[in-house]
Amino acid sequence: MLKVEDINVFYGAIHALKNASFEVRQGEIVSLIGANGAGKTTIMHTLSGLLKAESGSIRLENKEIVGTSAEKIVGLGLVQVPEGRRIFGRMTVLENLMMGAYLRRDKNEITESIEKMYQRFPRLKERSKQLAGTMSGGEQQMLAIARALMAKPKLLLMDEPSMGLAPILVDEIFYIIEDINAQGMTVLLVEQNANKALSIADRAYVLETGNIVMTGSGEELLNDDRVRQAYLG
Repeated sequence: MLKVEDINVFYGAIHALKNASFEVRQGEIVSLIGANGAGKTTIMHTLSGLLKAESGSIRLENKEIVGTSAEKIVGLGLVQVPEGRRIFGRMTVLENLMMGAYLRRDKNEITESIEKMYQRFPRLKERSKQLAGTMSGGEQQMLAIARALMAKPKLLLMDEPSMGLAPILVDEIFYIIEDINAQGMTVLLVEQNANKALSIADRAYVLETGNIVMTGSGEELLNDDRVRQAYLG
């Protein structure tokens, strides 16, 4: 579904991604793990069209998307749940969901999608008229996921979905990710909680200072001594 080959990304003179290559296959959960500053969010922003790769190839369903605008990439089915949630705090829950569907023109289907989100996330239905910025962190994360799903993605990018959440809420968010995947959604997950990220991943990659240095199944990396020492405490 997604094939990334030898992408290089720079912030001025800083070489943030160095010939990074990886792939995500249909129906998988693929996790990217690494320390702060390893380049995980840079990868997400490059895939989403918010940053431009200086060289290399990013193919979504065999279509080259390097140089494609962020809006068109959403239209092609690649949608991101951003780090820090980035919900629209001064808009209601319902208005946030409608923003997720801004490229869609199928009004009846949009209404159906909203109802599906309310079934999946009952707390959002209870708070549909509430300003999103007044909700708890866990509720805001659910809203960020639901807003992304409103765009009808083929591939869902999730950037640090457990950041800042209490442990019980972290468990809930990872359950939601697994449930979304079980219903057919392909997921690329960037997450500092390496233990959780690897435990639900079909496959995973380890990123260090802009280089992908290891790959394997989630289980293989969970049991790898180098990964355990560096990321699993």
